[in-house]
Amino acid sequence: MAVVADRPVPRAGVLSIDAYVPGKSSVAGLAKVFKLSSNETPLGPSPAAAAAYKQAADALAYYPDGAATRLRAAIGAKYGLDPDRIICGAGSDEILNLLTQAYIGPGDEGLFTEHGFLVYKIAIMAAGGTPVVAPETNLTADVDAILARVTPRTKIVFLANPNNPTGTYLPFDEVKRLHAALPPQVLFVLDAAYAEYVQRNDYASGLELVATSQNVVMARTFSKIHGLAALRLGWAYGPAHVIDALNRIRGPFNVNAPAIEAGIAAIGDEAHMAASVAHNQQWLTWLTEEITRLGLTVTPSVGNFVLVHFPKDGAHDAKAADRFLSSRGLVLRAVSSYGLPDALRLSVGTEEANRLVVAALKDFMGGAHA
Repeated sequence: MAVVADRPVPRAGVLSIDAYVPGKSSVAGLAKVFKLSSNETPLGPSPAAAAAYKQAADALAYYPDGAATRLRAAIGAKYGLDPDRIICGAGSDEILNLLTQAYIGPGDEGLFTEHGFLVYKIAIMAAGGTPVVAPETNLTADVDAILARVTPRTKIVFLANPNNPTGTYLPFDEVKRLHAALPPQVLFVLDAAYAEYVQRNDYASGLELVATSQNVVMARTFSKIHGLAALRLGWAYGPAHVIDALNRIRGPFNVNAPAIEAGIAAIGDEAHMAASVAHNQQWLTWLTEEITRLGLTVTPSVGNFVLVHFPKDGAHDAKAADRFLSSRGLVLRAVSSYGLPDALRLSVGTEEANRLVVAALKDFMGGAHA
């Protein structure tokens, strides 16, 4: 006899999903805290974006434009793209979830790399699919390892480029090699959340590949360099048939009006973006050099953060470092959930925050703090 539940039960697999846990943002008992755990920009949003957001408050009683027409046009004008092949969402997270809902079902597989963004696994499992993990080489995506795990059940391959939390990237030649070897029915998703920060001649976000392919989507966000993380705004560029599928299942008003207005202003503020890139490049280099001088290993990063590796001994391990830094109001991101229990991720902050972190790490490495 079948057992009848006495309450609603989630469908199979839902309770097997480990919920995403964001980095901590506060420390009990401390009034001043430097939050360096979420890769937020220390420069804040464009003043034009903040002004546009405030002005939008006068029209909160009205539904937003469900198609985000003006925002898509602004993005298209910025990058030379067809707005009809752009979709906007409540952060790029929503778009990643829409992609799995549209292309993955029970029995299907979604593939991502060993230390890839946690949302990939969650989205794949939420759609009823099976997550498949490809090992990385030196904390960097390995094209051959990814290809070795593609099967007839593979429906999506996610590649964060640059990757969070490692900060590493694949040169565009390698991205193209990966794409060329994928079956045409496999959707290749390039997550380029940190693309604007990259200062490497062999890097490309993937716009060219999308423009010339039928199975590539590139996702971007306004949460990082544009400083609009609180508004949850992202976008993707893809083939017309993919964008059509996503528009059929997204919420009818999935992007709110203040976010649309702030996004339009933000993407037009070239000076603010340039200032953000300059600040990041200066302090990314400085943090890497100064922390390395302390005897710690730093993974070379092209994003707006660095991955700092600690010894495995209890006196100076990552957990001890996290406690010590937190006691000084410096909040970093523990990344054990990414399979990196001996590391902490440090966002590039203000000059004050950056200097305080290095000074605190110097004190930490000089004594035992188990």
